[in-house]
Amino acid sequence: MNILVYIFLIFGFFLLIKGADLFVEASSSIARALRIPGIIIGLTIVAFGTSAPELAVSTTASLAGSNEIAVGNVIGSNLFNLLVVLGTCGAIRPFGVRLRWDYMASVGAAALLFLMIFRDLFLSRAEAFLLLGIFAGFVLLTIRDAMINRVPTEEKPETLSAFRCFLYIAGGLAAIIWGGDLVVDCASEIALSFGLSQTLVGLTVVALGTSLPELVTSVVASRKGENGMALGNVIGSNLFNILMVLAVSAAVKPIAVNRFAVIDAACLVASSVLTWFLCRSKQRISRPEGIIMLGMYAVYLVYICLR
Repeated sequence: MNILVYIFLIFGFFLLIKGADLFVEASSSIARALRIPGIIIGLTIVAFGTSAPELAVSTTASLAGSNEIAVGNVIGSNLFNLLVVLGTCGAIRPFGVRLRWDYMASVGAAALLFLMIFRDLFLSRAEAFLLLGIFAGFVLLTIRDAMINRVPTEEKPETLSAFRCFLYIAGGLAAIIWGGDLVVDCASEIALSFGLSQTLVGLTVVALGTSLPELVTSVVASRKGENGMALGNVIGSNLFNILMVLAVSAAVKPIAVNRFAVIDAACLVASSVLTWFLCRSKQRISRPEGIIMLGMYAVYLVYICLR
């Protein structure tokens, strides 16, 4: 195989990560100016920004007819967010959390996705529009939360200029879209050359690559003591991936899935419930619990590689 394919794959991931970084920095600056609490910033602006790579990859994959990559990318990214992002935060530093209604919404979204594809191994346009409608409701409830819980401050927060915000957002989105196109094309070619299924590539290489922005953002936020933003980033990203990313992909082109996708969706529901119990036990994720979560993800990776 031409080595340029691997170079373009790495370059695509670089564009995805750098583009998301610029987008998040500008969006966070806007949120600070509006005095929005950390967890709500994480749930919306940061989560949507770090999930932009998943949106670009899954939509591009759907348009290209690689629907298995679109589904595998979303489920794999959500599992990575729950078990690796939160697990890494806990393993590095005990991670205090306070679960709200939005986490149960993410569990409900995972369960709804499982039921939709379990029924007929298909995600239709009607189901896609239902997911988009639920996403609109989630955004409205979150905006209501933001208006009620605005952070009082006497000092003017440090923010980027309006021009830099516009430049970062425009440049970041351009990099994300271009990078997503490169990743899908190169990943599909690599899968074909090695005889691997698109599902496996979507669940591993693509899902891990597009989830790096969530990992970096949450770990940095946790180390700075912004646990609300770190947790909100994971919850918001998982909701965005199912209710927006996968829904848009299915709206563009209805998605037929195989039975392995149903098993993966069941693993996502189980991981969501387990994470809820871990967080509810002592309102924190300890180092041993973080290591256990990372071990669970390692077991899952072995399973999908061997099946």
